[in-house]
Formats: sequence, structure tokens, C-alpha cells
Amino acid sequence: MVRILGRMGVSACVVGLIVGIAAGKLGAESNWPRWRGPQGNGHAAAQNVPVRWDASGVSWKTPLKGIGQSSPVVWNGRIFLTSAVDGGRTRLVFCIDARDGKVLWERTAWTGEPEPIHQMNSWASASCVTDGEVVVAFFGRGGLHAFRLDGKVLWERDLGSFECPWGTAACPVIVGDLVIQNGDADKDAFVMGLNKQTGETVWKTPRDDFRGWSTPIVIESAGRTELVLNGHTGVTAYDPSSGKKLWFCKSFNGRGEPTVTPAGNLLCAVNGLSGDIYAVRPGGEGDVTKTHMAWHTPRRGGRDTPSPIAIDRYIVVVDMKGIATCYDAESGAELWKDRICDAIASSPFAVDGLAYFQDEKGETVVLKPGPALDVVARNSLGADKEIFRASPVPLDGRLLSRSQTTLYCIGSAQSGR
Repeated sequence: MVRILGRMGVSACVVGLIVGIAAGKLGAESNWPRWRGPQGNGHAAAQNVPVRWDASGVSWKTPLKGIGQSSPVVWNGRIFLTSAVDGGRTRLVFCIDARDGKVLWERTAWTGEPEPIHQMNSWASASCVTDGEVVVAFFGRGGLHAFRLDGKVLWERDLGSFECPWGTAACPVIVGDLVIQNGDADKDAFVMGLNKQTGETVWKTPRDDFRGWSTPIVIESAGRTELVLNGHTGVTAYDPSSGKKLWFCKSFNGRGEPTVTPAGNLLCAVNGLSGDIYAVRPGGEGDVTKTHMAWHTPRRGGRDTPSPIAIDRYIVVVDMKGIATCYDAESGAELWKDRICDAIASSPFAVDGLAYFQDEKGETVVLKPGPALDVVARNSLGADKEIFRASPVPLDGRLLSRSQTTLYCIGSAQSGR
């Protein structure tokens, strides 16, 4: 079984005692510490997450300065987000109280001349990461920035110019004492590990030069820890303590935007550009395309920005046009395909066997994955003039939804369904 790891102890040179922290073991479920949640797979152990709502279910909403598309991360009732003002010339980090939406602190992380971005991107698209000790935010050309939870600056790093006409969006992750950052770009691409307390480089590994926005996940397979990262040419696994390349599986088309998603004993990947969905067995060495690819299934049509979600024996992937396809996780067989929403860029989350997909209008469809399409609910915030590209976040009794300009809290900690 592939075990997904959250915070864990990894030294710079030696992998020590590894402890995977599942969603339900993080203390309060209000801890959603990184992109795609505690385990990096979109799953939550939250209780009483709203299934049905409308605008009347919003308990609070907080206007945010500037524009951003980073998804909320939460630690012990504090929400961390990023934004950019003045056309990207200033990059901000916010801390917001999850109880009432009050801004607890705001910090200017960077000012300077902005890099070019894609019309669907922003200058603040990467989600923060926290382990309860530090909060780290990534802004591409705007650098990597670490804060204490009270907003005190710990360190700042300029990681390069990130030459690419579409900007950046890869989220940092924390692995023990390391902050790990994907630095894909059209020139001088890399993935690197930095000391969490000082920002000093511990290791840096070159990657193929091409733009990319995927965030790594950390798994344990057959007694070995692997940092698994999607990319333009395929999926690559690294030793998170040293950056050593462990294995590579070639993809069927380019970009590698979505995050690799665990599905039972396999890792599921889609490419960004239209191409086969495929599953890989982790734990190999070198080029494992012929030896460890368990299955691949033609996936034609629209682009894929949302990451897959795996629930039980089913994998659901929705393309940017809102067309969802459900696959059998063991064989890759296509079970059904149907439009479920309008244009969508955010990734889904799963709780209690249900999958939540939020489109760019802020409308959320809740599905129960299975051999046939089963729509449980359709929900709207009524925010017709806002754009939602951040991924929603489930908490106990609540759900956080971020548009480019506003953070919404749906439900309350005491509410049921």
C-alpha cells in the first residue's frame, strides 16, 4: 500500500524515523496545512462538512486586497493566503481568523517589477504551507518567504527569474526540517530543498527545462520515502532528503500541471495537455515506463488543470471545460463521462466518500463516485461577478471558498448538513 506522508522527520542526509500523519491525527481537523490537505491527496477526515448550501449559508466573507488564486491553508484556526496588488508589483501574505474572517496580520513579502503571466494565472497562485512552526509562501520571481505564525519574518530567498510567459503556481511543501520547492521554468528548471529555519540550500536538483506548476507529494512505498512530482515529460520521484532522482515514468503529452494522486497501491497522473491518464507503481529505479506503468487509458478532449481525486476503487478527473470522467482505479477502464459543471480550474477534495468540484463561478457539484454518474448536490454562492480558481477547503462543519478577491466561510463549526 502506498502511504501518503504529511509532516515527517527527514534529516538533510539520512531519513530517520518516518511517521505519516493522517488527516484525523493532526489534532483539530481545522488543520489543512498544505495544498490538497494533510496528506496531499485532497482527502479530509472532517466532520459534518456541508453538502448542500446557497448564499444564505455563508457565515462570513472577507474582502482581500488585490487578486490571488492561492487556496487556503489552515492551522489551529488561522487561515493563510496570498495576494498581489498593483499589477503584481507587491505580493502579500495574510493571516485570517477562521472564527469570524478578521484579518489578524498582513505582510508585504516582495515588491518589484512583475513577471509575465498567463491570463488564467495570477501573481499569487501558489498556496502556502505550514507545519505549525513556520508558514512559507512562494511567489515565483517574487521569491520564497518564511514567517512565524505570528507574522514575524524568518527568512527570504530569491530563487531566480523563472523565465516563462505564464508565471508560476507550484506550492511549497514541508518535509521534516526541509522546505521543498518545485522550480520548473523554461530555463534553469530545478527542484530544491531548503533548511526550514534558515532558508539555506540543502540540495538542488536540475529538472527538464519547461514551464510547470505541479506540487510534489511525499509517499512511503516498500519502506522508502519518495518525493513524487509531475512534469512536462512525465512523473519523477526523488529522495526528499538529498534530491537524488529515484525513478522516472514517461507521460503521453506535456505540461504536467496537475498533482500526482495516490490511488490504492498506484499513483495516478494526467498531463495538462490532452493525453492518456496513467497509473504507476512506485518503488522502482531509473526509467520505469515499461516496468512500473500499471495501465494507461486514452483521455482525449479538453485540457486538464484540476488534479484527479481517488475514492475507493474510483478515480474521477474533470477537464477545464467541466467534463468529468470516472475510471476504475485498478484497471483504468473508463466507467462514465459527462459534463458536471462549467469551466473549472480548481482541484477537488473528498470527504465521507463524496467528491466536491467547484467551478470558476463558485458553483460546487458534489458527486458520489461509482459505476454511474451520481450527483448528490449542486450549490451556488451567488457570486456571479467573481472568479473562483482556488480549491475549496473542508473543515469541521464548514467549508472555505476563495475567489480572486474574497474569502467565504460556508456553515459553522456547530452546523450539520
